[in-house]
Amino acid sequence: MHLFIVTGSSRGLGAALTQQLAQAGHTVLGIARRAQPALQADQWALDLADPLPAAQRLQGWLQAHAGCESATLINNAALLSQPGPLAATELEELSAALRVGLEAPVMLSRAFLAATAGVPTRRILNISSGLGRRPMAGSVAYCAIKAGLDHMSRALALEEPGVAIESLAPGVIDTDMQGQLRGADPARFTEQARFQGLKDAGQLQTAEATAAAIVRHLLQPDFGKTVVSDIRDA
Repeated sequence: MHLFIVTGSSRGLGAALTQQLAQAGHTVLGIARRAQPALQADQWALDLADPLPAAQRLQGWLQAHAGCESATLINNAALLSQPGPLAATELEELSAALRVGLEAPVMLSRAFLAATAGVPTRRILNISSGLGRRPMAGSVAYCAIKAGLDHMSRALALEEPGVAIESLAPGVIDTDMQGQLRGADPARFTEQARFQGLKDAGQLQTAEATAAAIVRHLLQPDFGKTVVSDIRDA
């Protein structure tokens, strides 16, 4: 039995990853604020802005599946605060974005590692972004979160050499998050026109095509060799 846990599984890239892994015959658990009835996977409706209960529940679930051949955690969930200056961002919105995007992956990774110590093959895939590697005004929290995922992955790879760990930028995908960036107020978010241009020029990838490329990469024997990577280079 091969276990896969996907966060942010109800839409976008997370839904595509969950569906494709489930269709391949794997045991897949999706975690998101809302269940997606169309997905052929077990689902937990949990808000990762409160990550402790999710981590505790995941640890127990994994311990109940201790005899599996492999276990993979995909930290995909993200919450984009309203594009614009940090000083104008609501504190509650900022806190939720940081908890979902960075605190939850750390907590879930800890639960995953503690509960899967005897599993022969273990992987952690953190879905990062090019914005973790280059700054952009109007998206300070998102840049910090993704840079944090990259560096968490580097440190964890040193700490857990027997676990394949990778922080992967998936390219530019046509998701609700992209729609939020395109729909932002240009007076608050100076990059709005660039994101609209990507859509107008047909340069956005579909979630399904990106998920297929990620799944292929994830299942390669050299997954994790390059800890901070980009699917376009894989």
